[in-house]
Amino acid sequence: MIRNLQHLALSVPDLEAGRRFYSAFGLEAGGRANDLVLRCPGRAQDQIVLSEGPKRCIRYLSFGAAGPELAGAKARLEASGVKLLDPPAGGALGGLWFHDPDGTLINLQIAEAAPPDSAPGERVNSPGDFRRLAARGVPARGTRARPRRLGHVLLFTPDVLRAARFYTDVLGMQLSDTVAGDLLAFLRTPGDSDHHVLAFARSERRGFHHASFEVGSLDEIVLGAQGLVEAGYRSAWGLGRHVIGSNFFHYLRDPWNGLVEYFWDIDFVPGTATWEVRDWGPEDGFFLWSTGGPPPADFVANFEEA
Repeated sequence: MIRNLQHLALSVPDLEAGRRFYSAFGLEAGGRANDLVLRCPGRAQDQIVLSEGPKRCIRYLSFGAAGPELAGAKARLEASGVKLLDPPAGGALGGLWFHDPDGTLINLQIAEAAPPDSAPGERVNSPGDFRRLAARGVPARGTRARPRRLGHVLLFTPDVLRAARFYTDVLGMQLSDTVAGDLLAFLRTPGDSDHHVLAFARSERRGFHHASFEVGSLDEIVLGAQGLVEAGYRSAWGLGRHVIGSNFFHYLRDPWNGLVEYFWDIDFVPGTATWEVRDWGPEDGFFLWSTGGPPPADFVANFEEA
């Protein structure tokens, strides 16, 4: 049973270009063997692992589970006819390795999610509800985004409902919402969880769409995006607010047309709560409002080569 998202592994043509981009984004870079490991400041958990390859593509996704649940996951995978694999060459991670129905390599290991930076996020005053008392709310000039954690990953798939069934029926995730039946699906982990930890978008083939990092305020989203644009990187879409998940967002393009998102204020579903799954119309699938208008055409393009 999947309990948390550990990290995303990507192959990219140039590790130094990846280091520059993700450092400007706000992550801290370190090396391990031939990989470049990226973490959120002050958080002892890999979030993105880059290795060098001929093209940008997803290598694998790693999730965490509790110890007793790993044996149950193994039994359900084998009962479903999923072949268990040896770790990839050079991989030191333990646990289970297997392909999901689209052929994406998945690692499920015994691991808790490391606690994020404990510094409080923005305290917001709203009518009749004052959370910031006798203190100025404006951040200092020069403030940049400080990512707290990798919140979710969205993947392309040719069959959204098949992918959702695999992760819910076999790996114990829960469906939060869908769009237009089989256009998009959003999944959360059992127990306390963000609205979505993993999501799927329909495409002609599998691929990586975006990785999303939580920051501490709306200011951090805006200032982080401004900093990346000033450093020569491309804004993809934002600032805006999603309907599904409710989070504020801004997406940026990495050097190979992959997307990375800053987010703040996402819906949270306690494990004891009742959540109504809704199938939203296409008009609500992407945003409520955005300063840049509707998403550009290339926002939904699958740049992962066949």
